[in-house]
Amino acid sequence: MAADRTLPLRIADRAAALGFVKDLLATMDALEGVLARESEGVRAGRIAQALAEAAPKSDLASAYMNGLEAAKANAIALARFAPEGVEALKAAQHRFAAAVETNQQVLATARAVSEGLVKTLAEEVAKTRTPTVYGRPSVSPSPYGRGAQGGPLVFSRSL
Repeated sequence: MAADRTLPLRIADRAAALGFVKDLLATMDALEGVLARESEGVRAGRIAQALAEAAPKSDLASAYMNGLEAAKANAIALARFAPEGVEALKAAQHRFAAAVETNQQVLATARAVSEGLVKTLAEEVAKTRTPTVYGRPSVSPSPYGRGAQGGPLVFSRSL
């Protein structure tokens, strides 16, 4: 039920602590796999394939964040009942942070490249629409303001 999901997790014994650690590690591994596939798809230029796992990624990220909040709320119990689990979570967190950083770098690079391509394309289209008079670019007068160029830039999102 929805009411059960809103109740905070309370760890009261070793079995619950170990189960919590196991579940959180599994969530982190699954999310790391999704991020790796996304990064690989973006690197290869298969954007649609890379973004196909957006819904699972969102669900896993939500579960991961909820797990972190539960871990913070139960930090004392985890340290008491499963200190080795806390160490495993710390090690996994370092690996996961590296995977997230790599994913963010790949996405930032793809964004910069795509913005550069669109800007260059817009400049090239504007050049072809600018008439030349005696070998120099000129802008014809426009009733809508000085130097107004014709039409917007249109591109296909299906490519």
